[in-house]
Amino acid sequence: MIHPKRKKVERTVFFVSDGTGITAESFGQSLLAQFEGYEFQHVTCPYIDSAEKTAEIISQIHNTHKLEQIQPIVFMTVLIEDVSEALHQSGAYIVDLFQSFLPGLEQQMGEHPLYKPGKKRSTAHSHSYNRRIEAVQFALENDDGARTRYYDKADIILLGASRSGKTPTCIYLGLQFGIFAANYPITEEDFEGSLALPKPLLPYREKLFGLTINANRLSGIRHERKPDSRYASSQQCHFEVQAIEQLYRRENINYLTTTDSSVEEIATRVMSLTDLKRRLK
Repeated sequence: MIHPKRKKVERTVFFVSDGTGITAESFGQSLLAQFEGYEFQHVTCPYIDSAEKTAEIISQIHNTHKLEQIQPIVFMTVLIEDVSEALHQSGAYIVDLFQSFLPGLEQQMGEHPLYKPGKKRSTAHSHSYNRRIEAVQFALENDDGARTRYYDKADIILLGASRSGKTPTCIYLGLQFGIFAANYPITEEDFEGSLALPKPLLPYREKLFGLTINANRLSGIRHERKPDSRYASSQQCHFEVQAIEQLYRRENINYLTTTDSSVEEIATRVMSLTDLKRRLK
């Protein structure tokens, strides 16, 4: 007997922080990824550092609870005592990262933590901060093959079909690792005549890394952007994916599939499969 596939339950998750919220979001998403029966709606709330902002977030939590009739989940990295206490009394299911780990570390270190918001940012080396900014700017300026004259400055050049994950991966590589990443889309026009590496890429073979994706998944992503178009058709997506993977093998370009991976996972795997090293101190 074939059992019907269970419909996923929608559930709202809040990521609340008195800083950027990146830590709460990254940690929370890693945990939530272990639960396949839910469709999580993410609400990120950075810089919650006042009574007014806290009241606004708690109002959202209460409204969500009434609407969904299920306890909202809150992942939080909050060191401001008044904000933290108010959130703990909000009626949400709280995952407090600092409260979970700081007491144990305090005992291990034999020293009281500072409980100072933004300490990570204040102690960060200015070199690392500047490198992040420059790397993200490089990714944006060298996105989608718009420019190729700066490829000599790139640490890596990602290849792949349109909508295979190149742009977000480049930005993440810059933000989290300080990597100067450019990307170049392999399109149908590149296969006209013969299956060969596009000329602008020839001088940079050692920097090339390929991304691929399941053709049906690619078609679904493209339909969200251009519904019922040739660009999104299953036939076109299968043609492009097969041709691009053939090109990778022919040119001996290392590549990986992005089908079931998050941007974080893709970027981490790119780092592990290449000689790239983290450029941040």
